[in-house]
Amino acid sequence: MANTQAPRIGDLVRAGERSFSFEFFPPKDEAGEEQLWQAIRELEPYRPTFVSVTYGAGGSTRDSTVRITGRIAAETTMTPMAHLTCVAHTEAELTGVLDSYAEVGIGNVMLLRGDPQEGPRAPWAPTKGGFTYAQELVELVHARGDFSIGVAAFPEGHPSAESLDRDADVLVAKARAGAEFAVTQMFFRAEDYFALVERVRARGVDLPILPGIMPILNLGNIRRQGELIGTEVPASVVERISAHDGDPAAMRAAGIALAAELCEELLDGGAPGLHFYTLNRSKATREIFSALNMSV
Repeated sequence: MANTQAPRIGDLVRAGERSFSFEFFPPKDEAGEEQLWQAIRELEPYRPTFVSVTYGAGGSTRDSTVRITGRIAAETTMTPMAHLTCVAHTEAELTGVLDSYAEVGIGNVMLLRGDPQEGPRAPWAPTKGGFTYAQELVELVHARGDFSIGVAAFPEGHPSAESLDRDADVLVAKARAGAEFAVTQMFFRAEDYFALVERVRARGVDLPILPGIMPILNLGNIRRQGELIGTEVPASVVERISAHDGDPAAMRAAGIALAAELCEELLDGGAPGLHFYTLNRSKATREIFSALNMSV
């Protein structure tokens, strides 16, 4: 069983206080590991509600995800959440990973269908003996009763969704299957987030939805990632950052300012918190906190 002393993120998010959380990914080498732990140490004083560790495409980082999440649980004051995807895993293998998480005291999981190794727009083929939908994974984990469950949400719709309404139906189904909260994919227009929340509320579900924040530090990289996951970088954002073309420091400052403005708009509009995609570096997140006048 999972460590019953670990706070359940679903309870924390519903408790009414604003949630601030950070996401990390398992590094590929020793230098990356050093960078990750430096970021963790630098962000720990901000007392995040939780931190999450992603799960590589096709389950490629399973052991690293378990190890890093377990180490965060054992060596820091932070509440960790481990990701788990359906990709390339049978139901038995998924159960084994959940057992591994429980053994190292992890009581919170982010459950995703996951993307094929070729990317989110590639055709989806379930693993024999595995699952086709995140909802099935939610049902499996919810039946155990020992994990608080988070799921993904998509303000602009998942790339494979037929429509925004159908996408909302999928999120609502995950909530009814046992998900306690959701974290969104990155986005750059507050109205896209609020429209998603409205669609879910209109279906009679009060699932807390945490907006995922990715500051634009490199316009080209963000555009490429956005095309893959179905996130549009608005023309107004491109224009504001491109105005500083040739001046990397000014472009970075504009990206941080835009992210801080988005965060303010989301919090003012009633978002229950913010989830920062850190890319295993702390500086941009710390700069946004400073711009929001939220210091350690």
